[in-house]
Amino acid sequence: MRLTTKGRYAVTAMLDLAIHSHCDPISLAEISKRQEISLSYLEQLFSKLRQAELVVSVRGPGGGYKLSRSLDDIFVAQIVDAVNESIDATSCQGKGNCQHGEVCLTHHLWSDLSDQIHHFLSGISLEKLVDRGDVKSISQRQNNVALEDVDHEDLNQSDLRVIQTSHTA
Repeated sequence: MRLTTKGRYAVTAMLDLAIHSHCDPISLAEISKRQEISLSYLEQLFSKLRQAELVVSVRGPGGGYKLSRSLDDIFVAQIVDAVNESIDATSCQGKGNCQHGEVCLTHHLWSDLSDQIHHFLSGISLEKLVDRGDVKSISQRQNNVALEDVDHEDLNQSDLRVIQTSHTA
């Protein structure tokens, strides 16, 4: 059984959006920076999330993405399904051709496990995740790191202007 990077990143990005989207749209660049996920990869994921009507895009200055509905109405399984990720514990991708084109001895066991995992993820809303203490503390740490990076970037830009000014004087 495996949940690939696509599904993991989609859930992570949606959770980040849920944590930070109180009113204003959130840019993918912000999510990319906090979660260390490539911006181009996020663009691909959010295209699928938008098609699944889990997010809406807001264009223009201050644009970005917002959740399309409330936190208690978006579930982890929906996010995983939206990016075409399957949670499949079978070795045949659920096709039933595991052993020389036929169902193997344990196919139904692994298929049932896949169904149980999907059912489990269908019961976890973004609201439940946002309310978890560990998620809150990790998010706070990420926000602090992002703020430190912004401070360093501002300092570097200021230093650069001072250096440029001293060379032209």
